[in-house]
Amino acid sequence: MIELKTREIDQLVRAAVEARDQAYAPHSHFYVGAALWIPGEAVVSGCNVENASYSLSICAERVATATAVSQGHRAFQAIAIASVGGVSPCGACRQFLSEFASDMQVIMTDVLTGARQIRRLSQLLPDAFDASNLPVT
Repeated sequence: MIELKTREIDQLVRAAVEARDQAYAPHSHFYVGAALWIPGEAVVSGCNVENASYSLSICAERVATATAVSQGHRAFQAIAIASVGGVSPCGACRQFLSEFASDMQVIMTDVLTGARQIRRLSQLLPDAFDASNLPVT
């Protein structure tokens, strides 16, 4: 997979930070934004949306992915995630993202310091469950 250029990473991170500003997190106060890089330089973003029952909350990564899919996109090159601390995607988000691009770049950005970590999704989820695990019908 082709690596994003520095200017593309910067653009993607800005989109994730802007998405974070829209997060709905009245319970945890942990605001997260995510932005997906679609080949051809399209960017689709999302933010976390909490619910008082917590289990019905949805992470920014899955909001961005579902939004992109609803717009007809199926191939993703990278995702930027913006949060305090520059957190990694949760396990559910890792699995969700792997459905579309198991080797995408994952750019984790700390909104307080600007520090970034870049990993491959395949490093974060080395043994993803995929279609090959399903029985042939």
